[in-house]
Amino acid sequence: MSPATLLRNALRALIPLAVACTFYLYLYPVFLGCAFPLPQTEDNVAAFQDTVRQHVLPHSSIAAPFRLLALGDPQLEGDTSIPNYNRESFPHLTWAIRHLTYKTDHPSLRKRLRQVVHDIVDVFFDDIPDTLESIRKRIDLFGNDFYLAHIYRTLRWWTKPTHVTVLGDLLGSQWIKEKEFNRRSWRFWNRSFKGGERVPDEVAAYPAEEYDLAGLLGVEDDNAAAWRRRIINVAGNHDVGYAGDLTVERLERFERVFGKAAYELRFELPITNPAANATIYNEETNPDSDRLAPELRILNVNNMNLDTPAADQSLQDKTYAFVNDVINTATAVEYQGQFTLVLTHIPLYKPEGVCVDAPFFDFHAGGGVKEQNHLSADASRGFLEGIFGLNGDPGAPGHGTGRKGVVLNGHDHEGCDTYHYINQKEEGEERQWRVTRWPTAKADELPGKSGVPGLREITVRSMMAMYGGNAGLLSVWFEEDTWEWKYEFATCALGRQYFWWFVHVFDLIVILATVVYVALRAAVAAGFDIDRWPATKTDAPPVTVSVTPNGNGVKAPVRAGNGEAKKV
Repeated sequence: MSPATLLRNALRALIPLAVACTFYLYLYPVFLGCAFPLPQTEDNVAAFQDTVRQHVLPHSSIAAPFRLLALGDPQLEGDTSIPNYNRESFPHLTWAIRHLTYKTDHPSLRKRLRQVVHDIVDVFFDDIPDTLESIRKRIDLFGNDFYLAHIYRTLRWWTKPTHVTVLGDLLGSQWIKEKEFNRRSWRFWNRSFKGGERVPDEVAAYPAEEYDLAGLLGVEDDNAAAWRRRIINVAGNHDVGYAGDLTVERLERFERVFGKAAYELRFELPITNPAANATIYNEETNPDSDRLAPELRILNVNNMNLDTPAADQSLQDKTYAFVNDVINTATAVEYQGQFTLVLTHIPLYKPEGVCVDAPFFDFHAGGGVKEQNHLSADASRGFLEGIFGLNGDPGAPGHGTGRKGVVLNGHDHEGCDTYHYINQKEEGEERQWRVTRWPTAKADELPGKSGVPGLREITVRSMMAMYGGNAGLLSVWFEEDTWEWKYEFATCALGRQYFWWFVHVFDLIVILATVVYVALRAAVAAGFDIDRWPATKTDAPPVTVSVTPNGNGVKAPVRAGNGEAKKV
């Protein structure tokens, strides 16, 4: 069988397989049925069908006006993960040569030769493994950038989010120097999140009584298009450090490249129903109403230095001042119509056994938080009771039910979906904040239960390859009948990086095999005999076959060619 025929038969099987794998990889949210949850229904099929309508008939969509693509902890690594970065690949070989050329000091030839033997052994046991691992790691880092880019690009195209956030740990280390920080930042914006933009400083506002809207929800205009490109970046411990590592220099370089670390955004949802508009609070015409114009408040909170001790007390003071101003500029809990979405990095406090990460604190020898899995219980209570206005006292404003909202964070790479609540009917020390998994809370009918204020906290599973390339899909919508904001959350995971690598390597092999097959066919058409190696081109006249009778009356075959007849 000729090489061309062999390749042709192989490509008949390889090409369909390559096409099928590539289609699945680049359309994986379609095959997995990923979609933002729809208002007033938990039907995943209906949500998927509506996503299809957004691509075909966008004006017929009933999607939520706010759809947030939440990505956790990409952690772009770099030089610190490459064994032989910034040094020669075979140092022991270099030393062996130096010993042999008498460029080192040794008292005797015997010791010199012994050191040469040691260095040669180390070449095989140290240098070669380190070099191979360094090559593998460089290839892995390069591929990981595009693996993350594939998740961001594909989900952004298919699910059509109105906003995007990365929930901290954008980079892999807070200890890297300026040059490496700039290199990883370039990879973030030009590879992994290409097409994304940082939130402009003039848009990232400080909490205030009087404020400018960041935009309108449910309205297609230039501002809405701009928000689809922007990425709300949250500061994580690997970006700026924990409280004991956070310095002005680390915070400034993060904000220069990725945007402010603490700010608020307010989006208003226009109400087109005149009757509903007439019920909204107005100091002059409708002062007795408890309804406010529907508003979504996004708080990007840098909670890296909420706990003590901190390396820079002035930075911690600014963080606490920001949180206090968030509380002071929020609407009174008695009023309806505002939804608070907190984006932060370190999860709230949870007892051991609720999530994968248990509470953990470690401190530098000279003071300062070195590492923590959760916020402290006191700092967590500040979120629940301060920012959201929840309270265990039924006599508190709004009966302690607080403000509508949800917390999204990262840090715990495994992810966790929980519900924090406090039972107002309990007495004394029994009345305290508790937390349980969200499915358990729903089964026990805790959300919305009278006398049990609570808040959902979603720790989004990491988008890193080892955690399956996960992404969170948060839908938030407003119901005029009850004058309340509602939300729902879903996930979509690409899977481990092995399939991503397989598809691209397999496609490359198939493409090369196709090119070789085309070249072989072209060679045959040009007259080359590709069944021989090396292939030769012959100018001999065509071969003809005739028969002549032999002496016994039986015809014997005769081959004619090159003007000479030969008996076979």
